[in-house]
Amino acid sequence: MTEILVSDVNLNSVCEHLEQQCCLEHNQHNRSSQPQTPVLKRHTNTGAKLWGHVRSKLLRQKLDPQTVQSKNWHMDVIEMNGIKVEFSMKFTSRDLSLKRTPSKKQSGVFGVKINVVTKRERSKVPYIVRQCIEEVEKRGIDEVGIYRISGVATDIQALKAAFDTNTKDILVMLSDMDINAIAGTLKLYFRELPEPLLTDRLYPAFMEGIALSDPAAKENCMMHLLRSLPDPNLMTFLTLLEHLKRVAEKEPLNKMSLHNLATVFGPTLLRPSESESTKGQHITAASDIWSHDVMAQVQVLLYYLQHPPISFAELKRNTLYFSTDV
Repeated sequence: MTEILVSDVNLNSVCEHLEQQCCLEHNQHNRSSQPQTPVLKRHTNTGAKLWGHVRSKLLRQKLDPQTVQSKNWHMDVIEMNGIKVEFSMKFTSRDLSLKRTPSKKQSGVFGVKINVVTKRERSKVPYIVRQCIEEVEKRGIDEVGIYRISGVATDIQALKAAFDTNTKDILVMLSDMDINAIAGTLKLYFRELPEPLLTDRLYPAFMEGIALSDPAAKENCMMHLLRSLPDPNLMTFLTLLEHLKRVAEKEPLNKMSLHNLATVFGPTLLRPSESESTKGQHITAASDIWSHDVMAQVQVLLYYLQHPPISFAELKRNTLYFSTDV
């Protein structure tokens, strides 16, 4: 039996864990019950189908307000082709599951402020971001569900350790690793930043800017907010932005539209600080999961993805104009 804590952002990893667990138990059962015969192979596509059943079950429970509001563990069983998964689960608020804590690390890249990493590397964009983007564009840009489909957790952790220790084998590892693990490593890097890429300070302004109804006012506000970002954050954001646009150009092959990519990356790049989150404590637990904030975060990234190319130099030039006009 497996116990898991399910948040509204980790369903893929939960399902992957359950599939690995049930496959292990199934093989162990075969070895113990039939020691004189080879281990039986499970039915074709059983893992994928079971994954789908588990994910569907979790999503249905996730949408049930009674289950969401309960603080108790919920028992469930899923069975297919002789594989039986028995597990208990409970839900936790996204504010807890996505909580960022300041890092005390002096080395590595995960959990370290982006300006510290770029200064140490003497680069404008962190090496991990550049290398993961390069590898995805080299052999993963046509991959169906790129950035949406989770990579294997152990592969992602191996890449994380390699980048953190600056191992010389990182380029070889990247070339040999499953492309979804590389995409997952890039997402994990942004998720583990001590502060979101678009910063805590500017979060309320981004939420106000995307809600403006006048197109000209919205354009001025959204561009001004980009100019307000620290240089390492802005350069990294613009680099990721252009990469995601190139991924979306292959939508007929990879099925990843601009909106799909904004849904994947928006809540990671732009999230409320702990102080901002406490302002909405009156919101019910059910609505907290599908909060209006998440929708706005997606819309912010989508706005920039749909915008014509944004130049770092042009943004900085306009900053100079603003300062001299005052």
